[in-house]
Amino acid sequence: MAKTDTYTDNKRKVDVRSANMSAAKAVADAVRTSLGPRGMDKMVCNGNGEVTITNDGATILKLMEVTSPAAKMLVELSRSQDINAGDGTTSVTVLAGALLNKCIQLISKGVHPTVISDAMNLASDKACEILTAMSTPVDLNDRDSLIKSATTSLSSKVVSQHSSLLAPMAVDCVLRVSEDCKKSEGPGITQAGASISGKRVDLNDVRIVKKLGGTVDDTEFVEGLVFDQKATKSAGGPTKVKDAKVALIQFCVSPPKTDLENNVVLSDYAAMDRLLKEERNYILGMVKKIKASGCNVLLIQKSILRDATTELSLHYLAKAKILVVRDIERDEIEFISKTLNCLPIAHIDHMKPEKLGHAELVEEVSVGASRLVKVTGIPNMGRTATVVVRGSNKLVLEEADRSLHDALCVVRCLVQRPFLIAGGGAPEIELSRQLRDWAKTLPGLEQYCVKAFAEAMEVIPYTLAENAGLNPIQIVTELVNMHAKGNLHHGINVRKGTVTNILDENVVQPLQVSTSAVTLATECVRMILKIDDVVMTR
Repeated sequence: MAKTDTYTDNKRKVDVRSANMSAAKAVADAVRTSLGPRGMDKMVCNGNGEVTITNDGATILKLMEVTSPAAKMLVELSRSQDINAGDGTTSVTVLAGALLNKCIQLISKGVHPTVISDAMNLASDKACEILTAMSTPVDLNDRDSLIKSATTSLSSKVVSQHSSLLAPMAVDCVLRVSEDCKKSEGPGITQAGASISGKRVDLNDVRIVKKLGGTVDDTEFVEGLVFDQKATKSAGGPTKVKDAKVALIQFCVSPPKTDLENNVVLSDYAAMDRLLKEERNYILGMVKKIKASGCNVLLIQKSILRDATTELSLHYLAKAKILVVRDIERDEIEFISKTLNCLPIAHIDHMKPEKLGHAELVEEVSVGASRLVKVTGIPNMGRTATVVVRGSNKLVLEEADRSLHDALCVVRCLVQRPFLIAGGGAPEIELSRQLRDWAKTLPGLEQYCVKAFAEAMEVIPYTLAENAGLNPIQIVTELVNMHAKGNLHHGINVRKGTVTNILDENVVQPLQVSTSAVTLATECVRMILKIDDVVMTR
């Protein structure tokens, strides 16, 4: 050893890196079995004894207790895929696990992490180019294409047998709430809010109301509004109003209260009578003002300071033939005012006819063991949609809600970036093949790293075959063979257990799901690669 050379001990850095990668890989392996239409479901039990049955990667990881900091990065990864694309949360985690596995092999051969990281970045950019090249543009007026992609998203869920009902519903919801971008924003935005088609979709405008009882088949799309609360009829108020004029109020129909705790001492009955009379007159005055505005349906926001209504005020409102729905949550106010084209009223003096919303019918309907208030026939209704999801038990209901959300996200991806791509492991095998060919043109160590990246891509078709109980090695070899012959769209047909043209089977997914999965998984792996020490602080 020359005098100027110094010996540096890299043992700790190697240990930290391998510990991080092993922890992250363990998390990826945990969700690997739930990938694809034949994937298994996970039952997650928490400390309170609450049970969740789900197939959704993001939900599984969110509920899992992960202590390792590197493994937490994979949980964040699936969450960002959920936000970005809405579907493919399991694929992105499995992909990251496979890439980490390849990184461990490369590092053990002595390749420097920075070299691997840079090569991964190159490969990821190239992969997005390849995916975009093999995608087919879709016309948003072609409802069938949108339904196909929503059905593919639902095929791996617990409620997959109901996809013929839920998929068209998801498509109708998204097309209903999609708005044209304003010219100032321009259709040039291309990331998470991405809109190439010049349309913008806000899924907050789709409201999903969950009701226990019935089966998933009873799920319905409602043109209008649905309230989870019952109409208040303790004083014998109406439960059905035709040609309704709806007021959304944020004040209380009850006697005023002082801000501070105080006591009023009454010395004789005359004073008490006077107090009750004042209270009665005060409430009567309010009800008269409400009635004078022409209102016959009253939606009252939940109040935390005092009772929003009293028995007396309900009695007077019932006499005035006004239907009352109490306890409207604060975060629903915007949705309701957007749907009904009405304005929230903050004070009784502002009750004016022009602030009211209109509807042909407001009625209370019984759903299963409970009741709902339905508002239908709203003239020039805002761009919102409501779905009432039904399920025989709480677990199915929760899973149906999550599955419908995934399907909505898939359709949203397509509306924002209208390109479709084959499913069933076809794009991954094609990526693997083209990246291998491209790697041969690269110099030095980059070639090895890109080749490793290409091999890691095969994990998706391999896992799909494995979860379907097929022979993974045989199926993947057959797939690679087909793609080498130029059959771009051949993938694993899980139902028939063979390799077929996946487009004929209508297994399609949005381009954004695949590109987002590749870029996010690569980013996460690069970050884990770069960590060489963990410093504990108090």
